[in-house]
Amino acid sequence: MSTVGLVVNPVAGTGQGTRVGRRAHRLLERAGHVVHDLSAPTLAQATHLARQAATVGLDALVVVGGDGMVHLGVDVVAGTDVPLGIVAVGTGNDVARALGLPRADVDRAVAVIDRALRDAPQRVDALRAGPPDGSRGTWCAGVLSCGLDAAVNARANALTWPRGHARYLRALPPELAAFRPYGYRVQVDDVVWESAGTVVAVANTPWFGGGLPIAPDAVPDDGLLDVVLAGPLTRRQALGVFPRIYRGKHVDDPRVQVLRGRRVLVEPAPALGPAPPVAFADGERVDALPLLVEVVPGALGVLR
Repeated sequence: MSTVGLVVNPVAGTGQGTRVGRRAHRLLERAGHVVHDLSAPTLAQATHLARQAATVGLDALVVVGGDGMVHLGVDVVAGTDVPLGIVAVGTGNDVARALGLPRADVDRAVAVIDRALRDAPQRVDALRAGPPDGSRGTWCAGVLSCGLDAAVNARANALTWPRGHARYLRALPPELAAFRPYGYRVQVDDVVWESAGTVVAVANTPWFGGGLPIAPDAVPDDGLLDVVLAGPLTRRQALGVFPRIYRGKHVDDPRVQVLRGRRVLVEPAPALGPAPPVAFADGERVDALPLLVEVVPGALGVLR
């Protein structure tokens, strides 16, 4: 028997989160686990409750929702011995997709969690992102973006329809209308890329935006980050490249390059273009640049 903390996003799955959360709760109890509901009206309150509970004897933290809830869970348990279970019922579910977990199927998701609780969690890498001075930081599981992709992410988060990557694509045209290439200085280990740019994405997993393979070859347990860099594209060029992300073919474009490393420093370069947008990770707002992003191998235990 395990003691499990459960955090539910009530609006996940087009408003079905509460119902799904209750079912997950029942199924976990039926399997013999003690379940503490740590849900709260806001993500900040839920994070506080989960962090408190994780320090006093939880055997696992289970989140019910989409990538935003996964981000909450990762930020609480990464770097600890408490594993994360995911009941993926959000609109994107990119992290669950990368980890090979069930999506939009609460019964299968809970069955996976139950089996892993009785066996052992698997360790995967996690990202640690924050100001270069180390004053604060956020744990992330998937992709951190700080280019046009981040601006589109912010707009897509404000939309209520459609679901998945279609919402991301709907948010693209209005952002392109006002777009000018941003100025960047990006250091990946000892390699420096300094340029006006359109896309900068630091990836631990392949997908973002509800199934768009921004870093098709990223692997969540190889100890490396895939850094996708797209040079200064015009609006027309960007409009041509972005749809290719849907099939992962953008990396074949000569104006796009992928660097791999363990430590990435992303800074604005005002002489090369306007300031890049605020960074997003796992679909959630992180912080403005500059940011230091590091991969921590095996930092996250996952029930899968």
